[in-house]
Amino acid sequence: MFDIGFSELLVIGVVALVVIGPERLPRVARTLGHLAGRLQRYVTEVKADINREMELEDLKKMRDQLQQSATSFESSVRSELSKTETELNQSVQSVVESAKVEDKSAAEPRTEERKPEEAKS
Repeated sequence: MFDIGFSELLVIGVVALVVIGPERLPRVARTLGHLAGRLQRYVTEVKADINREMELEDLKKMRDQLQQSATSFESSVRSELSKTETELNQSVQSVVESAKVEDKSAAEPRTEERKPEEAKS
């Protein structure tokens, strides 16, 4: 974030010693240390919150894609099931109709010619 080297820190320390004075400098340094720690923890918490929100957003996108895929799969399965059911019903209907035709032909009286031997009896 800030590019501060050792020489810059030394200059800041000397200026602080002259401006604040040697009696109050340890107390001010301690207070600044506590504030810097709080700031660092706050920045870390904000970064963690942002990361969680990004992960949550990614999870929501994945969930939406999964739901869309599941819906698409379900509709394709339903259409194939409907198609298969229609074909099966047509097959059953044709078998039933052919069975009816066979029953009608079996029920019709046969006109067979009698053999001459049977006619004499």
